Amino acid sequence: MRVMVLVKATEDSEKGILPSAELLEEMGNFNQELINAGILRAGDGLKPSSLGKRIAFDGPARTVISGPFSATRELVAGYWLWEVKNLEEAVTWAKRCPNPMPGPSELEIRPLYEESDFL
Repeated sequence: MRVMVLVKATEDSEKGILPSAELLEEMGNFNQELINAGILRAGDGLKPSSLGKRIAFDGPARTVISGPFSATRELVAGYWLWEVKNLEEAVTWAKRCPNPMPGPSELEIRPLYEESDFL
């Protein structure tokens, strides 16, 4: 089962404040554990939404919306793509993750659709 683990944005991540060297090392160690376990498929941090764009669709019309975007807690600051046995395994790994932000933060785990879901 593939899951996407989303690191939710915070006010600091939206300001472009980078993680401390200590946190980068902790996250690097955690990522290495994921690699060693054969779970990590991809992952990265995202720059603040102020540097992003959204494309709004309405029939044939396309509207480009420039960041920053509101509702910081609903934005994504980073992600992992994991291959796990089931959602419980993903939760177990996520609970082992170092806190990805200097203060309160949140991860969201979402299963990806698989080909078998459409058969």
